[in-house]
Amino acid sequence: MLKEAIYHRPKNNFAYAYDENTLHIRLRTKKGDVDTVHLIFGDPYVYNEDGWISNKKEMTISGSDELFDYWFTAVTPDFKRLRYGFELHDDNETLIYTEKGFIQEVKADSSYYFCFPFLNNIDVFKAPTWVKDTVWYQIFPERFANGNESINPEGTLPWGSTEPTPTNFFGGDFEGVIQHIDHLVELGVTGIYFTPIFKAHSNHKYDTIDYMEIDAQFGDKETFKRLVEVCHENGIKIMLDAVFNHSGYYFPQFQDVLKNQEKSEYKDWFHLKEFPVQPEPKPNYDTFAFVGSMPKLNTENQAVKDYLLEVGRYWVREFNIDGWRLDVANEVDHQFWREFRQAVKEIKPDVYILGEIWHDSMPWLQGDQFDAVMNYPFTTGAVNFFAKNEMKATEFTNIITNVMHSYPNNVNEVAFNLLDSHDTPRILTTCGENKDKLKLLYVFKLSFTGSPCIYYGDEIGMTGEQDPGCRKCMIWDENEQDRDLFNHISKLLTLRKEHQAFKNNDIRFVEANDETNHVIYEKSNDGEKYSFILNNSEEDLELKVTLNGVTGRGVTDIWSNETFVPESDVLQIRLKPFGFKILKYTV
Repeated sequence: MLKEAIYHRPKNNFAYAYDENTLHIRLRTKKGDVDTVHLIFGDPYVYNEDGWISNKKEMTISGSDELFDYWFTAVTPDFKRLRYGFELHDDNETLIYTEKGFIQEVKADSSYYFCFPFLNNIDVFKAPTWVKDTVWYQIFPERFANGNESINPEGTLPWGSTEPTPTNFFGGDFEGVIQHIDHLVELGVTGIYFTPIFKAHSNHKYDTIDYMEIDAQFGDKETFKRLVEVCHENGIKIMLDAVFNHSGYYFPQFQDVLKNQEKSEYKDWFHLKEFPVQPEPKPNYDTFAFVGSMPKLNTENQAVKDYLLEVGRYWVREFNIDGWRLDVANEVDHQFWREFRQAVKEIKPDVYILGEIWHDSMPWLQGDQFDAVMNYPFTTGAVNFFAKNEMKATEFTNIITNVMHSYPNNVNEVAFNLLDSHDTPRILTTCGENKDKLKLLYVFKLSFTGSPCIYYGDEIGMTGEQDPGCRKCMIWDENEQDRDLFNHISKLLTLRKEHQAFKNNDIRFVEANDETNHVIYEKSNDGEKYSFILNNSEEDLELKVTLNGVTGRGVTDIWSNETFVPESDVLQIRLKPFGFKILKYTV
């Protein structure tokens, strides 16, 4: 066995409290290098005359990527504390892996072993349970629907009359969302994620002027309150977007700094390097990227902190919103986010806190800051395989397996899974406008664990390149909508609601063929197993698929709703290009 590849740490994604009674333990080994692994475990204080009393439990492989196998087991400690190690076997040797390294035999001394000191309930990662069942719909408010032309900003163009630019306006507003709530209900989404609605200069509103006021082009607070109520009546949650990393150029406090310079009472609200403060030609203060119109807020300053924390509380308290999506969240200090979580959850304990982070996010997902992050590693794997054809099946399954093992299971269950957004090309454009590809991609996305998100208009076949092309006006003429695509996604959402296995965090890849580019994965729930067979190629495929134990028993294709009784465990499956099967059977 390659000792250098064997890894565990008693924290984060390798050892964590799944709930108030259960610990999840993972171990990483070189791929194909170890035959069996057993967890050696026991209470650190339980001894007899022979020494420490331990038990053994077999671990199973929960997934494999290009380099590693990941082993898993769940254990319920009698007294909420644990000492543990690992016994690894192959054909030639047995190793005992402990906190003190490798030893030759099980020691009757608990001090050798990894330690989970105590399962404190307050330390258990707890995200709102409703998020596991939520399908989000992202709305860029300026471009969804114009329901009240009397509040159009100056220079508003007729709806959809020209291509979007960084500076033009079409008059999208809250009333437009209210008028089209039936579209969202018919589709089957249960949450709306709005990009910023606060007073701002731009059409995208990420350059906030006043965090406590709604931009007049969207409506007033009474209209927004009515929007929230209408959504809640239809079973739809509301999540707002806030930028606490930086303000806009016309934020009054920053304008005061520009006017009064070192005499400004707000000079400590920002990260200023020298006076006079000047945005051009290069800002001499910290900003988002190098954008002088987006000065970075000093969230370590108590006055800034007090202001922003009240923003977080205010919209939850006064408007009963259900979530916060936090822009550029990784550039704000961790202590601020700890206080933010405490502040908003004191108002509403099950509010969802989502951070925009594009990279490894474990430091923010310890249970004291965010409930989830935008799952861009998932996005990269799924889009590069299905949409762009930039990788083969094996690489895809390796990436998704790695994604699943990067965080604890209770984190994965509420991850925010997206394919595109206001920041990326639309997914149909990325698919080369091949709608069969897109349909297959949605099969995978909506059968994966987490909380999926659909970008407005994707469900009816809208296209668009990188910003601003991805921010076109929503198409409301049904004759110009792809209703077949809409029905496909709506049907998947119905299946996701009816079959818990779609949402479970137990995906197991059983086949990934680089020549045919097809993948097969399994999911299960309460004695029922589901096999997903996906043909990500332009060729017709004839496959032999093994479903253990189905001979003479009923198998249901839940997409076509056809049931058949196989004469063998080996099924002959025919798939058209970019076709799929979803088979359900009892085990």
